[in-house]
Amino acid sequence: MARPRVHDLDRLLDTAERLVVEVGAQGITVRSLATAAGVPNGTIYHAFGSLGALLARVWSRAAGDFLDLQTELVDQAEDPVAAVVAAAGAPAAFADRRPEAARMLLTVKKEHLLGPQVPEDLAGDLLALDKRLVALLIRLAERLWDRRDAQAVEVLTTCVVDLPTALFRRAFTAGEPISEDSRARLAAAVRAVLLLPPRKDRNARPPR
Repeated sequence: MARPRVHDLDRLLDTAERLVVEVGAQGITVRSLATAAGVPNGTIYHAFGSLGALLARVWSRAAGDFLDLQTELVDQAEDPVAAVVAAAGAPAAFADRRPEAARMLLTVKKEHLLGPQVPEDLAGDLLALDKRLVALLIRLAERLWDRRDAQAVEVLTTCVVDLPTALFRRAFTAGEPISEDSRARLAAAVRAVLLLPPRKDRNARPPR
């Protein structure tokens, strides 16, 4: 079989992303995905090795693009607090560009897409994405409090992960756009959390 063309693979990943949101990872088969993407079944096996590896690539691609945007927004912020607010609002900004990818990242558990068929190199890519997020949180903690310990990162995790998930999940689940009201409330909540500095623990180790 000839090597699949790049645009075929992009369409395949885009289609898989949409189906994950619509029917869930467990509802996708090789045949249904190939039919929806308009490619032969063999394209999936030839390009990715298995359906599981393809779905892992879908997650990796979306998470990487999201972190790229999140980092870009942080870099553009004028001050440390604004940088945290920007990082927290990144899911809404990502949804403006890639609505289905944003919905998948916020409403689908990563474990539902990742399984024993994930190739070793892709597993390494996924681990690298986790490390990128931690590195971003540490960077924000250093800018805010000149700290990089676990307590500081925990506070920023609340701001950047927990609050956006709580405020945006309903809209993402319903497939609705994130309202300006929700974005403003998130920004206000983040600023309120940052008013109380993280506690200090001399025995705490910095996150890796």
